Amino acid sequence: MKVLLCEDVKELGWLGDVVEVNTGYARNYLLPQRLAIVPTDANLRSLAKEAAKRADERKLDRQRMEKVAASVEGAEVVIAAKANEQGVLFGSVGAGEIAENLRAQGFVVADGIVRLAEHIKQVGTHEVTLKFDKDLTATVKVTIVAYSAEVSPEAEEDKPDDQNG
Repeated sequence: MKVLLCEDVKELGWLGDVVEVNTGYARNYLLPQRLAIVPTDANLRSLAKEAAKRADERKLDRQRMEKVAASVEGAEVVIAAKANEQGVLFGSVGAGEIAENLRAQGFVVADGIVRLAEHIKQVGTHEVTLKFDKDLTATVKVTIVAYSAEVSPEAEEDKPDDQNG
């Protein structure tokens, strides 16, 4: 059954698109939810202006995403986490912490963009993919370093001596 989309429907199409769908999907979901209507000439004309406006908005969004992806490509994220002597973290590092670190560096990155197969649980360097769109990705290097509550002698020597100032 052919329907005219009245809204953007993920994995199906954009507003103003005429798409072929199963009859049950159209009758039970798209039409009752007012996500689609029957494609008549009058309906096509009435949605044409809005469809053109949304297409321009999608084009601008895509350009913004491409700029962000290009700027974040190859960025480095360093996260300190508690770990044992073997380099296994007490806990894990997830997409939220990586995205937060990137935002702190000035990049516009939402938590949902960071793609991890599973949370990072080892000290070391890991390649992480940021998926902005179906065909638009960027890769960042995430370095997990171990820290302990104890202050090492080297760190003590590197501190500036503000007390004698």
